Amino acid sequence: MAIQQPGNDLREPLLLLCHRIPYPPDKGDKIRSFHLLNYLSEQYAVCLATFVDDPNDWQYQEVVESYCHRSLILPRRGLPHLSALLAALYGNQPLTLPLYFRRDLANWITSVVTELGITRALIYSSGMGQYLKLPALSELHAVVDFVDVDSDKWRQYAETKVWPLSWLYRREARTLLEFEKSLNRRSAASLFVSAAEAEMFRSLQVPEAKRVSHYNNGVDGRYFCPDDRLPNPFKPDQAALVFTGAMDYWPNIDAVVGFAKEVFPVLLKQHPELLFYIVGSNPDRSVKQLAVLPNVFVTGRVPDVRPYLQHSLAAVAPLRVARGIQNKVLEAMAMARPVLVSPAGLEGIPAIDGQHVLLAGSAEVISQRVAELIEGDWQNLGLNGRELVLEQFSWSASLPLVDKLLQRGAEIKLMDEKRALHDY
Repeated sequence: MAIQQPGNDLREPLLLLCHRIPYPPDKGDKIRSFHLLNYLSEQYAVCLATFVDDPNDWQYQEVVESYCHRSLILPRRGLPHLSALLAALYGNQPLTLPLYFRRDLANWITSVVTELGITRALIYSSGMGQYLKLPALSELHAVVDFVDVDSDKWRQYAETKVWPLSWLYRREARTLLEFEKSLNRRSAASLFVSAAEAEMFRSLQVPEAKRVSHYNNGVDGRYFCPDDRLPNPFKPDQAALVFTGAMDYWPNIDAVVGFAKEVFPVLLKQHPELLFYIVGSNPDRSVKQLAVLPNVFVTGRVPDVRPYLQHSLAAVAPLRVARGIQNKVLEAMAMARPVLVSPAGLEGIPAIDGQHVLLAGSAEVISQRVAELIEGDWQNLGLNGRELVLEQFSWSASLPLVDKLLQRGAEIKLMDEKRALHDY
């Protein structure tokens, strides 16, 4: 646990609740939360309450605290106490909520809001929205960044499982959606990661749908930039397909397991020299086992994913379950690499098949595209993709909307204006 005491700070205090420590920015939700923290810390005296769910992240505690006026960083425990789970089950509540509830965190929030007279809050992810029920927060002007429609992820998970998990996941989808709706009623604005995600949430018979909008993720185009000087992790004569992402995240696990077992063997028959690299932290056991397959490599955590992208034949994003926007796709496009992406992996990115990316939803299409890339086709694809990302995915263009919505009275007008401009 870490509590940073306030200094002589004249900026208005802001409560920021985040389900996972927003550093390092090495996975989708943490990339977005870090840039949000960085931006808000320039405008407000941020009071952050968050969890650490990866022990490796404790080393970044001081980095996170440096952005904060006050902070509370707690370890997120494993499964909640059985009594909390049973209470959620019998109370028709989503099981997600007990995962992110701690009494000491609730007490700290109440204390800091009361002591500093905080009037504004940014809630990052639906699981942290339950703290808005605290009496001290009843009058707070709150903006919720849902990021994704999490309830729909559980619906998609249920479709891939057998009973009893299918029943449990359907229940979670139903109860979490009701909680998301209630959170939208409570908030001044509800934000999502893309126009498509915001429209999808509105379509679910959400009350006060006019409060729902989005702001795009950004990509650091100076960091994710093509550079031949990056060290080549492959041999000069090797052609590699590369998947990047956190490998303890189920949609990523499902994507690489399906690709390695169902698609890659088809590619190897035609291109025996081809390699498939799975690059990302905390690989699940089922992912590690893929390394026994011919020409499949599992790296685990690497200090820098850019060399793998820079020297790849193409990045692949064969996601079958997805919500929101895929940073792995944006980063590979920013590196000017060809990207073979499934329809699910392209959601929220206005890229055109054959102009910015290669849409590939089946083994047959992927095989054809790989053959074309090996032959040297699609020479301008990567540069087109990079240009699109630089034009439409900028943090400096996206984040000011959040600050505007944190001002009382601005939400409805701004939401309508933003929707007219972007939600098409």
